[in-house]
Amino acid sequence: MPVLFESPLAAGLMGALVQALSGGALYRKSSFLLDSLGKAVLPDHIDLLEDPFQLRGKGSSPFDEEGVRVQPRSVIDAGRVQGYFLSSYSARKLGMKTTGNAGGSHNLILTSRQTQAGDDLDAMLQKLGTGLFVTELMGQGVNYVTGDYSRGASGFWVEKGRIAYPVQEITIAGNMKDMLLGIAAVGADAYNYGAKTVGSILLNRMKVAGS
Repeated sequence: MPVLFESPLAAGLMGALVQALSGGALYRKSSFLLDSLGKAVLPDHIDLLEDPFQLRGKGSSPFDEEGVRVQPRSVIDAGRVQGYFLSSYSARKLGMKTTGNAGGSHNLILTSRQTQAGDDLDAMLQKLGTGLFVTELMGQGVNYVTGDYSRGASGFWVEKGRIAYPVQEITIAGNMKDMLLGIAAVGADAYNYGAKTVGSILLNRMKVAGS
């Protein structure tokens, strides 16, 4: 069934994507997105930007922890990977150049080209239609090698775009590759979590278990 992640939880999905595109995971071959440079890992309406110079941004900096100058860049353009997150060490391991990400990413913003100004949470519930709205996750059920995803969840059952009743002690599962490619919409209800900004995310299909 379709699943809508509340914006603070959507930042967690974004974090899993960043981890899979990080040099340490890539050179150790412990990422489900190996050799993904230039390939589509998200739908073609999704972009991921990194802006180290964002005013008052929590991840703003003129250089990384190694003193390497940083620049604003497009990490993912129209769903396709344009670059990884590399330190000098991980870049050498991969035969590439550092991207100025020693110590982590800088102010990431995930957006959809289809998002309208009025796509608030109510609008996203309408897009969900009938399905699950997740507001809380439990456990650390992400396998970064295979991409398998399984976590305890609670939230609300939604019918015809309206919250029907609360649900708890359920499990949602899928594979991160399919989940990322299955992003149907991103809300305009942008939430800043640390150095990541993203609205609520609607996935077109996940397995849901519980009673």
